[in-house]
Amino acid sequence: MDDPNRRPIAARRLAPMHALARLLTARGATPNGISQVSMVFAALGLAAFWAAPMAGSWGQGALLLLAALMIQGRLVCNLVDGLVAVEGGRATPQGAFWNEAPDRVADSLLLWGAGLAAGHPALGLGCAVLAVGTAYLREFGRAEGFVPDFGGPMAKQHRMAALTLGAVVAAFWTTQAAVVLTVALAVIALGTLVTAGLRARRVLGRLAGR
Repeated sequence: MDDPNRRPIAARRLAPMHALARLLTARGATPNGISQVSMVFAALGLAAFWAAPMAGSWGQGALLLLAALMIQGRLVCNLVDGLVAVEGGRATPQGAFWNEAPDRVADSLLLWGAGLAAGHPALGLGCAVLAVGTAYLREFGRAEGFVPDFGGPMAKQHRMAALTLGAVVAAFWTTQAAVVLTVALAVIALGTLVTAGLRARRVLGRLAGR
């Protein structure tokens, strides 16, 4: 049975993810270190997004594909760090911090980067603020003793899926890359706003029901 305190992710059940976690554990990797590496992937994704509009058509496409790859690298880190911590028995007292703080940094860097690539940095930063807000509501509920609310429709994995899709489509449609990324960010912003509203309503209902 899945732990309700862990984000429900179908990929966590995949054999390759467990194999990677075992390999990293055998090589001495720590879950906190893996979480830190996720921020490196996000920083590289930001750099790729930022540089993309200044490159030629082929270069822009390559950089946007690199950004999409960095998003997925960040997500793999987010998945494997938990496997190494729990299944690998390497959890530490500082694990809760490193499980959350890098996620907020990575979200902000990647969404800001997409905003830069789209020519609308404020939109990217707005998405980042909304993403942090949804995480705050989840952790507020946890602090109040409730099961953490990972519900969507635009939770972390959904935001990153939408951003990855936007980056890949923009990579193959470079003449409209800015438009594609703007649409992707607008969808993320709207979906994250709805997510924050739903989480706020649920936590308020739980507080009222005490």
